[in-house]
Amino acid sequence: MIKLKKKALRPRIKARIRKSKIGINIHVKNFFGWIKGAEIVELSNCNTKEDPVRPELNNDFRTSYGRKIYGVKYKGEIHAVMCFAFTNKIPKTVKELDLLSRDAFLQSVRRDQRIGQIAIAYTVWSKKKGGGKLIVKEVFKKIKKSNHLNRLVTLSPLTDMARKFHLNNGAFEVQVNENTQNFEYKIIK
Repeated sequence: MIKLKKKALRPRIKARIRKSKIGINIHVKNFFGWIKGAEIVELSNCNTKEDPVRPELNNDFRTSYGRKIYGVKYKGEIHAVMCFAFTNKIPKTVKELDLLSRDAFLQSVRRDQRIGQIAIAYTVWSKKKGGGKLIVKEVFKKIKKSNHLNRLVTLSPLTDMARKFHLNNGAFEVQVNENTQNFEYKIIK
């Protein structure tokens, strides 16, 4: 009698497990479904108060001397932001980033307006799950297509969250500085 009950329960348990897996898969697809319709856009400014990494940097800093702000736009709303400076050397501080990007910008005036050889991502944040990873991936593609940029390096704060984020997204550690850390994404053209 007990063996009969066990045999009768097995198909029910298996059916419940299958149903649960299907429900989880549908939930995950809906959760990240927004990513397929998102696009990367260059922004003229951003809400610096939303920046958890470097809120002290105003929009003038973020857009002067060839620096750029990119955003992930979905249904008219920005869901992730990444700010860049272009240099010829890897900076260890924000002050050094400012000086190196000014220098690269001024050097480009004499050349063909191509600023620096290294894209330095100095802040990234997301308002929606998956946005940070998406913007890194899309900006990475954009840099691969450029002719003059040959490196994508970060100027990240000394936090475990920043470290895990970059290492999980395919970067490797370049150096750890007094207040920052640098990670590089390998660009193969």
